[in-house]
Amino acid sequence: MASSFLCLSLLFISLSTADGFMEYYVWRCDFNSTELKDIEFIYSMYYNKIEYARFSSSVGEFVGFTKYGVNNADIWNSDKGQVAAWRAQKETVCLQHIGNFYSNPLSKSAKPYVRLHSTKPLSSHHPAMLVCSVYDFYPSEIKVSWLRDGQEVSSDVTSTEEMADGDWYYQTHSHLEYTPRSGEKISCKVEHASLEKPLITDWDPSSSMPESERNKLAIGASGLILGLILSLAGFIYYRRKGTQSPMPSSYMFV
Repeated sequence: MASSFLCLSLLFISLSTADGFMEYYVWRCDFNSTELKDIEFIYSMYYNKIEYARFSSSVGEFVGFTKYGVNNADIWNSDKGQVAAWRAQKETVCLQHIGNFYSNPLSKSAKPYVRLHSTKPLSSHHPAMLVCSVYDFYPSEIKVSWLRDGQEVSSDVTSTEEMADGDWYYQTHSHLEYTPRSGEKISCKVEHASLEKPLITDWDPSSSMPESERNKLAIGASGLILGLILSLAGFIYYRRKGTQSPMPSSYMFV
């Protein structure tokens, strides 16, 4: 599954007195749950809008990005006590703030809506392509996979990244290039935090028929049904007429 992170940032700014350029430090906590293992503490140092060094709890030490930053990172990392104190910030700084301020957003989710349709591949050794479009889900972490007769397909599958819609919801699209086989069952499987069990949508080949062809098929089916109804009504009419009693002889015409 692709990762989805919320971010809590604490910003501290200080101005250098040497040449007037701004130096500032950013503390932030990236996380996708309130579990300590899912939290990353990041402390970044900037000078003149350029990040020159960073401490990340996932790395466990300082990393320099400029010559000045590399030299200082080596000095800071040599102090084992200081490095240990920075590693502890993930729990002492991040964990309590995430629990206090973000417990409500983390508990919310929105179920995805799935649309399965076909399209013609532009260039492929397969004659057909299916697209599984997943809309309106939150959070963004999601897994979309394909099944053929109940077995997961790993080849000829491409997927987009989760894309933000701008309204807190996300969408993603997965493509399966395939060669149709008679009697097979193809399905799109979606796994998401909002779902108690995977959402499986089966492919209906008739849905890939062009609209004009579907209209012709619908008109033809309606005509066939109407014809059957009229035939049945005529059969019942003549059946009843044939079983009526003959007119009394006194009223028969000579």
